[in-house]
Amino acid sequence: MSERITDLIHHAYRPPAGFEAVPPGVHKASTVIFPNVAALRARDWRSKAGYTYGLHGTPTTFTLEERIAALEGGRHTVLAPSGLAALALVNLALLREGDELLLPDNVYGPSRDLARSLLDGWGIAHRLYDPLDATGLAAAIGPRTRLLWIEAAGSVTMEFPDVRGLVRVAREHGLTVALDNTWGAGLAFDPFDLGGGLAVDVSMHALTKFPSGGADVLMGSVTTVDPALHERILLAHMRLGLGVGANDAEAILRALPTIELRYDAQDRAARELARWLQTQPAIARVLHPALPGSPGHEHWASLCTRAAGLFSVLFDAAIEPSRVDAFVDALKLFRIGYSWAGPVSLAVPYDLSAMRRDRSALPGTLVRFSIGFEAAGDLRADLAQALDAIG
Repeated sequence: MSERITDLIHHAYRPPAGFEAVPPGVHKASTVIFPNVAALRARDWRSKAGYTYGLHGTPTTFTLEERIAALEGGRHTVLAPSGLAALALVNLALLREGDELLLPDNVYGPSRDLARSLLDGWGIAHRLYDPLDATGLAAAIGPRTRLLWIEAAGSVTMEFPDVRGLVRVAREHGLTVALDNTWGAGLAFDPFDLGGGLAVDVSMHALTKFPSGGADVLMGSVTTVDPALHERILLAHMRLGLGVGANDAEAILRALPTIELRYDAQDRAARELARWLQTQPAIARVLHPALPGSPGHEHWASLCTRAAGLFSVLFDAAIEPSRVDAFVDALKLFRIGYSWAGPVSLAVPYDLSAMRRDRSALPGTLVRFSIGFEAAGDLRADLAQALDAIG
C-alpha cells in the first residue's frame, strides 16, 4: 500500500491543455518544477516568459499585474501585500542614504510616519510641501531631493493638488515623481498621460480599495512605464521578499471587471450626500474635490470628470469634538472603520491637530465618509437622524 503514496504524489495524469473559462485560473506555488537542469539555469526570474519560484510570480499574479498595468495606463506592475508595502517599496527602491524625498502636507498618515521613523533612521530625509502651491514647490527642492510624492486627492482633507503643475516643476529639477493613485483608481485620470507631455514616473495603488471593492483583501501595486525604473523596483521587490497570496489575487481579478460600475455608483451617491450636507446648519464645510469651493476644485475640474465615493465634512467650530463623536456613534447604517471603497458606508472622526501643520484653514472637527452601496436616500436619512440626535 505504501507504494500508492508515491504513485499518488507522482501520478502521471495531466489534465488536457486548452481549458478556457471567464475567470483566470488560480495557481498556488512556492516550488516551480523545471523540465531539466538546463531549463532551471536558463530561466530569468525577472521575465514573464517563464516561472522560477512562486514569490516571483505565477500565472495568477502575472495576470493581475498585467491587468493593473492596463488599468493604470502603464506597462509594468509589481504587487505588494498592502498599499503601505507598495509605498515603502517605492521609497526603498529609489532612495539611498543622503537622499531626500518630498511629501505633501496632506500625505497619508502611515506614509509620513514611515518617513519620520525608518527612512529618517536610515539617513533619508524628508520635507513637507503645500500640494496646492505648485509654484512654491521649487523652494522646497534641495540638492539632495530625489523623489516627489503626490496624492490626488489628499488624505482625509481631500485637497486636490495641481498635479500637472507639480509634475512640471519636478521635471525642471530632475526629480522622480510617484503618485498615490488609490483615489483615482486608474479611472478619474490617466497618471501616465496628464496632457501637455506630462506624466508621473510611478503610480502606486492600494488595491485594497476600488480594485478589491469587498473590504476583504489587502494588496498594493506599483506601476511604471520606463523599463529601467521598473527593474529598480523589481529588484527591490525581490530582495525584500514581497509576495501576495493566490486567493487574494483571484479576489481582485474577480472584482476588476466591475470596478468602473462601482466607482461611478459610489461617486454619484457621494456627491448627492455631500451636496445635502452642505445645507445642514451643523456642517461648516464639505470637502469633496468635485464640489466648487472645496480646496483644489479647479485642479480637479481641469483633470477629472469622476471622483471617488469619499468626502469629509467639518462641523461648526462651536460643536465640541465629544458631540461629533456622539454623532458618529448615533449613525446606524454608516459603520465606524478605516479604509474605503467597500460595500458598507463608513464614518471616521479625525483629529487634524496631529495631522496638519496649519489648522487655520480647517477649523472644526472633521469626519470622513466613505460611501458604500446602500441606497442614497437611506444614507441621507441616517445622517439626518444622527444630526438630530446631537441637537
